Amino acid sequence: MSWLGRISEAVISGHSKRSSPRALFATQPVSKPLLTEAVGDAALAERIVVRVSARARRVCLRLDPWAGGVILVQPRRMSTKAVLAFAAEKRHWIANQLASLPPRTEFADGAVISLCGRDHRIRFAPQLRGTVSAIDGEIVICGRPEHGRRRLIDWLKAQARTNITAQARAMAARLDRKVTRVTVRDTISRWGSCTRAGRLSFSWRLIFAPDTVLTYVVAHEVAHLKHMNHGPAFWRTVDELLSGAAIAASARHWLRRHGAILHSYG
Repeated sequence: MSWLGRISEAVISGHSKRSSPRALFATQPVSKPLLTEAVGDAALAERIVVRVSARARRVCLRLDPWAGGVILVQPRRMSTKAVLAFAAEKRHWIANQLASLPPRTEFADGAVISLCGRDHRIRFAPQLRGTVSAIDGEIVICGRPEHGRRRLIDWLKAQARTNITAQARAMAARLDRKVTRVTVRDTISRWGSCTRAGRLSFSWRLIFAPDTVLTYVVAHEVAHLKHMNHGPAFWRTVDELLSGAAIAASARHWLRRHGAILHSYG
């Protein structure tokens, strides 16, 4: 499986120390009191989710835009003391990254969200019959307001799936390849993925991004139908599908700078 990089570039890690006695190896996440002591701030510690991993070889911190926090991956074969020392060393990084997260925008009546890179205001219309539609800069949600959020999410996912599927199949035909399936999910660590069997998966939140960004992610994954790597031939194929390298470079830059915004809606 291949993927389009991490949603957040903000990932730092440290190697575990093999000198720790086996008795100190972690089987449970470090406790909140110990984490609070390490980072020196209870509020900061509350926004750190610790996950013990039997596969991880190094401790790592990863920004989680959706949850509005930080994930600390704690290797099972690493002492609690070493993990806490790492958290203490990176406390300023953690604080700075959390401060950089965009504010969350709830799917509520009157809220403004991006649709294909353009601002739209959500309007609940309980007096109208129908489903959801985008009209003149508004996303109109018919029916009972308590069901509005769910109906909007379903509609956004459908819009993303329709848009992505059409582009993916057209691009694959240009490469004489076949897309066997397209799915959309609420992924955190990747924008898209591709399997050797031709199954493509994408984050439905790409529907919030500008059209050129969504198209780039589709081209990236479709190119993997021909090249299951990131070698020069792969990148030439991406550029060919987009009719130029400038579009790909611009889209990658946008995702690095603004990707977290796509996870702030909901």
